[in-house]
Amino acid sequence: MKSVAPVLLAALLFAGTTIMLAQEHSSQQHSAHVAQVVALDECDPDTFNVVPILRPDFCRSVAAGGSTPLSELFDKASKGTPDPGWDFEPDALKVKEGTDISVVNQGGEPHTFTEVAEFGGGFIDGLNAPGEQTVPECSGGFKNIAVARTRIVQGSQVQVTGLSKGKHRFQCCIHPWMRMTVDVK
Repeated sequence: MKSVAPVLLAALLFAGTTIMLAQEHSSQQHSAHVAQVVALDECDPDTFNVVPILRPDFCRSVAAGGSTPLSELFDKASKGTPDPGWDFEPDALKVKEGTDISVVNQGGEPHTFTEVAEFGGGFIDGLNAPGEQTVPECSGGFKNIAVARTRIVQGSQVQVTGLSKGKHRFQCCIHPWMRMTVDVK
């Protein structure tokens, strides 16, 4: 019995070391396959934060220089010329299958990063282009659990994993001109 103990102990130490090295290798591989996307906007705190239905700190703008007043955001969207300072960077991404997408909100407002079959309108009619209908994936707003899961509040991030090969479209269901494509090879 005494001769079995050292052999068993050595086998357990070897197995533990092997598992630890495998986990470290897997972790290094995983972190090497992440593509970064940034959500940006230029909300104007003075006009966004006084709207009664929004919380007082709804817009926490980090934009240097000019900011977009709430009324201007709606006006531009209704004319089909949305503010170009509100977007995802980059607009298009090509990645290998297995790559995770990490979307960080560096803007002052909440956004969503929602996969859609086709680009279209979001769940706030006044921010949709003229005649643009809400896409099915954005219907119901945050009452739709699938949309709520894609919400990115200021300073946070969301991870998109497991994308299959092919072209994927993502948009913000609040500000629907914020769009990007991800081509998975």
